[in-house]
Amino acid sequence: MAIQINWEKIKLYAVSIIIPLALGGITGLITSGAMDYEMLDQPPLSPPSFLFPVVWTILYALMGISFAIIKDKGAADTSVTWVYYVQLFVNLLWPVIFFNLKWRLLAFVWIVILDVLVAVMTVRFYKKDRTAGLLQLPYLAWVLFASYLNLGVYLLNI
Repeated sequence: MAIQINWEKIKLYAVSIIIPLALGGITGLITSGAMDYEMLDQPPLSPPSFLFPVVWTILYALMGISFAIIKDKGAADTSVTWVYYVQLFVNLLWPVIFFNLKWRLLAFVWIVILDVLVAVMTVRFYKKDRTAGLLQLPYLAWVLFASYLNLGVYLLNI
């Protein structure tokens, strides 16, 4: 019995995972010289800075897997695709606003917008495919936690 390899499905998942990972990596490079996280007064529960790239790598991979699941099912309609790419764009601009521009209050407003977009995306993904939606719950939880951190940093460093 020969094993059939579905190269189209492999390509779909690979591209879907690589896009957010690559864009996140580019954003990391853009912001790396401006990161002052360790020098800021931080709110309780603030994780060490080395944890952020690890968590974001996992979340970007889950984001890509979820989107690939929906695309693979043929369920990636305009509303799902739109919210996916808009939240990714908002996500990628947040560290530039927070670290490069050091506009902490605007960064907080921006991340609240991201919170809403990720919640909407999670619900829309869940309606298309339960697994795709559930895979976004860590992302939603992390962005909500990041919102708390952003607000805390802003208030403690005014």
